[in-house]
Amino acid sequence: MPASLPVTVDITAPAAPQKRDSPLLTYHDDATGERIDLTASELGEWAARSAGLLREGCGLGAGDRAAVLLPPHWRTAAVVLGAWSIGVAVSFRPRATAGLPVLEPGGDRPYDAVFVTPERLDDWLEDVPAGTHRYLVGTGFGPLADVPVGWLDWDAEVLRHTDAPPDYAGIRPSQAATPDGTSYGAYGRVAAEVAQQLDLRAGDRLLVDTAEHEQPLKWLLAPLAVGASVVLCANLDPARLDARIAAEHVTRVL
Repeated sequence: MPASLPVTVDITAPAAPQKRDSPLLTYHDDATGERIDLTASELGEWAARSAGLLREGCGLGAGDRAAVLLPPHWRTAAVVLGAWSIGVAVSFRPRATAGLPVLEPGGDRPYDAVFVTPERLDDWLEDVPAGTHRYLVGTGFGPLADVPVGWLDWDAEVLRHTDAPPDYAGIRPSQAATPDGTSYGAYGRVAAEVAQQLDLRAGDRLLVDTAEHEQPLKWLLAPLAVGASVVLCANLDPARLDARIAAEHVTRVL
């Protein structure tokens, strides 16, 4: 993939029939008209860039901790998958937890990396944790217009790193995926169970209202566990739901 952000297109345009290289993750925003499609290989490339940012850019690896305060989004998928690919434990904090204490080992000391949207950084209800490396992650298209002192724009920084799959040591199922000690193996089992509860199967296309489902266990891990693809819809317009389902060949709605 070239060193640029994904192409944004009008979401009112009809989706093309699914092909072998069809999107694994599609992101829509009904408020802005933004649409981004990522195939499995493209999402993998962005996850590789994110892994490179953490490993080469920050010097992090297995045993380190990252706090992620991001909404369902393709960038969030890249951040989470990139961190996990090098063994960095992820503390995911949905917006619903703003202002609530986080009970996890080491929760009172700075994280090795923090990822947050500008909106949550400026929210007086939000207690953004301290971090050694701090990144603002936008949910629009292109670089951020204003980045406070002490923070870096994830879009700009991640493009400094290669999208080639890294030659990293394998992650053991027993290793901790989160600071509370939940293992990768446990997450894999739970993701498979959630997929079964949602009746997701290989080849399904799951539509997700991002305002209703923040946890990546549902909108990312469960679909990946069974080979389903995802359509993330931000600011979902109910009047366009049926047309979106038909245009995107959706088989399941969350």
